Amino acid sequence: MRIAILADTHFKKNSGQLERLAVRLSQTDLVIHAGDYCSYWVVDYLRTNYNFIGVWGNVDDKAIKDSLPEKEILSVDSYRIGIIHGHGKQKTTIERAVHAFIHDSVDAIIFGHSHQPLIASKNKIIMLNPGSLTQKRHERWFSYILLTVNAGNISTELIFFDELHI
Repeated sequence: MRIAILADTHFKKNSGQLERLAVRLSQTDLVIHAGDYCSYWVVDYLRTNYNFIGVWGNVDDKAIKDSLPEKEILSVDSYRIGIIHGHGKQKTTIERAVHAFIHDSVDAIIFGHSHQPLIASKNKIIMLNPGSLTQKRHERWFSYILLTVNAGNISTELIFFDELHI
């Protein structure tokens, strides 16, 4: 299974960025978004066009929060994958993401909030932060992650690009 992982898109209006990603996203079996859509049309677009799972983030409005959970766990093959945005006041973003699943048995955690792309291992859990497609902040590139799960293997790829016209 090929999974596209997005977060922190912060779309205020539809300027075509998701449509320009459509070719890449259509080559995946699932699109996961770890929150901070900013506008409900993003959730609607992802639900309409892809097999989609998402959680809400701290800047999402009531309509988004009413339509998505704050935290999700999904099973892919024999792996359990946790999804959370990662916002909060205590600890670092990665520590908050790990803490959110402290009582759950997960193999990987997808999170966002920091806009810092990351693939790492913490406490024997694969930690995946795709960065942002639209607001790279202090990072050099915009980014997202491709996750492939098959036959008991997980592989990850960070996709970096310079321009929003990808």
